[in-house]
Amino acid sequence: MDWKSKRIRSIIEAALIEDKAPFDITTALTVDRKLRATGTILAKQPCVVAGLGAIPVILETFAALSEKAGNPVPSRFEVISHPEIFDGVKVKKGQPVAVIRAQAATLLSTERVTLNLLQRMSGIATLTAEFVKAVAGTSCRVLDTRKTIPGLRALDKYAVCCGGGFNHRIDLADGILIKNNHVALGGGLSKALANALKFRKGKQSVQVEVRSQSELDEAIAGGAESILLDNMTPAAAKKAVKQIRAALPGVPIEASGNMSLETVRDYAETGVDFVSVGALTHSATAVDLSMRIATEA
Repeated sequence: MDWKSKRIRSIIEAALIEDKAPFDITTALTVDRKLRATGTILAKQPCVVAGLGAIPVILETFAALSEKAGNPVPSRFEVISHPEIFDGVKVKKGQPVAVIRAQAATLLSTERVTLNLLQRMSGIATLTAEFVKAVAGTSCRVLDTRKTIPGLRALDKYAVCCGGGFNHRIDLADGILIKNNHVALGGGLSKALANALKFRKGKQSVQVEVRSQSELDEAIAGGAESILLDNMTPAAAKKAVKQIRAALPGVPIEASGNMSLETVRDYAETGVDFVSVGALTHSATAVDLSMRIATEA
């Protein structure tokens, strides 16, 4: 991921503005702006790290916002992490994740935003890694969904990749997926599928969500280019996979619907190519990280 992209920078800028970081009144009244300090980010639990690349962008954006607000602080900083620690690496409890050397005022004013982003992203990466481990040994890959925090999708989906998962659609323009409401409002599955195949632009494949045997039969007959088995039991999914493989060899098959760590392997073993898991981004618990700040010697 390009941490300097406009999308990432805008997310970070919004977070700093929300916290009014350039107007940190407590720090302004109590700490010398020229004082240098070191902030050490520590993992307070085992986790998979995600978001280290965001730290320098947070500091750069904070300096720019402070300058614009007329409250500039010296912007010289250095972010250091052990060569063995990078996004996607599992760390132990108590292990230092990164060290930031900068003005004390900068560290204090950006501490909460930095930790909030890293804690959420690392929580998503950690949960994703658990799902990936649960399906290990199968040919099934773990996908995320669009069930992300509004405004944070780019970070959420990056974190999934750090945990070993893969991204499904980034947004509504990123792929064609005919779901139950499209079927209901589009004149039925067969008609909706036919229209999508006929009027699409470019080479995007048409994926169809099916929830029953009759919908599966329609999707196969209509030439669906990817099939999503939604809320089926593992037994039903296994039967559907066999039918799809016989009728449409090579068509990607995905299973979704209330996937959990307890059930995901049962679905992976049905022969599907993918399992999509909304919980990766809508239910991940932020990991516990802290920042210890001390003046430089």
